[in-house]
Amino acid sequence: MEQVSGLAATFLAHAKVRFVPQPDPAALEPLLASAWEGSRTQWPGVELPPTVFVAHLAERLSDTNPPVSVESLLEQVSTEELYLACACLRGVPTAIAAFERQYLAKLPKLLKSPGQPAAMIDDVCQLAREKLLVAAPPEKPKLAEYSGRGSLMGWVRITAVRIATRQRMAEKPAPDREAETIFKALPAPGLDAELDLIKRRYHADFKAAVREAFSGLSDDERHLLRLYFVDQLSTYELATLYRVNQGTISRWLKSARQTVYEETRRRLQSRLGLTTRDFKSFLAVLDSQLELSISQLLGEDDARPRTTGPR
Repeated sequence: MEQVSGLAATFLAHAKVRFVPQPDPAALEPLLASAWEGSRTQWPGVELPPTVFVAHLAERLSDTNPPVSVESLLEQVSTEELYLACACLRGVPTAIAAFERQYLAKLPKLLKSPGQPAAMIDDVCQLAREKLLVAAPPEKPKLAEYSGRGSLMGWVRITAVRIATRQRMAEKPAPDREAETIFKALPAPGLDAELDLIKRRYHADFKAAVREAFSGLSDDERHLLRLYFVDQLSTYELATLYRVNQGTISRWLKSARQTVYEETRRRLQSRLGLTTRDFKSFLAVLDSQLELSISQLLGEDDARPRTTGPR
């Protein structure tokens, strides 16, 4: 292994996360040197200074709850693919060539689906390449957002899927905010008449409560819900992306959805200024004032396009 030094100091200077226990620089140094050497070996001809790679790696680590050791956190990162992404962002020609060959060249096959014109797929792939590798200052290329968590191929595919989704939606009326789109899938039709009533009568309050509840989720939870409900990735695809089983993905989705659901209810009740008992009484009065019955309202709601629960 090539002798390098100063990696631990570089890593700790750029890391924004908490480690438990605090890393010992003497033990951290060979760990980082091994990560750099192993990653460089994976991509022959792609040269990246060790301190540049280590700084890039440290900046993309995310806090965990509870905090874990630096060794555990690094085990969750695909350092080899993060190395390639970092080299691409530095403009290393051999890295960009490897990225195009190993990732971008596979996109057309991954994006192919019935009824999808080949010309549109070509356009999406070209836009994905530009978005990932090129950006006008002060913006950064999209590839800078890759954190190493999950496979780079899956992450690239998601970026392309989002581009394709935006292209399809450009031909349709502008969608509601993603928070409300996600929330529509939370209670199944007919399971919560209270919320359906409030959604109709107090739409503005409802949207505000949903938006606030959604913003209260962690970055990881929002990202997961966005991938599932907006980008329409299946639990199988998400499991592959996150390198966990489908049961784990289903539990994560259920927990995040329930959090949004309960927090929206709590915020809406608070916004209306009612106690729990008054809240229920209020709903009874509201029901009597509506011209349509709850069943009719839910029937109309069922007629609308709706994102379903876990597949």
